[in-house]
Amino acid sequence: MTINVAILGCSGRMGRNLIQAASEHKHINLVGGNVRASSSFVNFDLGELAGIGAIGQKTSTDLNDLLAADVLIDFTSIESTLENIKWCQQHKKAIVIGTTGFSAAQVEIIEQAGKNIPIVLAPNTSVGVNLLFKLVEITAKAIGDYTDIEIFEAHHRFKKDAPSGTAMKIGEVIADTLGRNLDECAIYGREGITDERKQDTIGFATVRAGDIIGEHTAFFADLGERLEITHKASSRMTFALGAMRATTWLAKVKEGCYTMQDVLGLTE
Repeated sequence: MTINVAILGCSGRMGRNLIQAASEHKHINLVGGNVRASSSFVNFDLGELAGIGAIGQKTSTDLNDLLAADVLIDFTSIESTLENIKWCQQHKKAIVIGTTGFSAAQVEIIEQAGKNIPIVLAPNTSVGVNLLFKLVEITAKAIGDYTDIEIFEAHHRFKKDAPSGTAMKIGEVIADTLGRNLDECAIYGREGITDERKQDTIGFATVRAGDIIGEHTAFFADLGERLEITHKASSRMTFALGAMRATTWLAKVKEGCYTMQDVLGLTE
């Protein structure tokens, strides 16, 4: 089965990795990609954009040029993604969303769109990270009620949202497992003289520096021992390959809003 795929926002760092991963996948036919009208890469060969040599497909500024696609992959911005979803609904196209930073209300919009089209909404498409989500769920069930829980994340200097979507997802998984509301128990910063740590809180620490691709650690600390569950990405290709896995899976399912946990069979 060959799946026709288009990549949205294909001139960015992630977009170029997606082009390469799609071009090398034996079940994916890359049919196009889009860029902003103001981009210097308009009408640019996708392969040359990704540094893999010309492939005969040019970038476009008009989504209607991508009607041949069965699945679109979107790692753009919040505003662009929400507009792209409307287009996908109109034209009955499936979409893999790797954009992060959505508010609860915006996630609700995406989930509602899933009633009409197949969607994978993934704050992180790495297979390893999604295994981490499962591991922190298991750990929270076993020791989360009496340990101090902290989440550390580090990314490159260009990342705009903080904490990262992946860190927030880790927090959500732990909070849901423990029956807590993350909005009420999350601590995003500490400074100066503070009160003793409340055990039912979940702390977040954020680093933005250099070219760090992505690092995440969930700490479960007790008096005398602690457990650390860590994932480190050394290349954006890990996210691109995970997105391809989501794409091939999404092409086989009916409308709905899914996660990478569904793609990997971790919800069964």
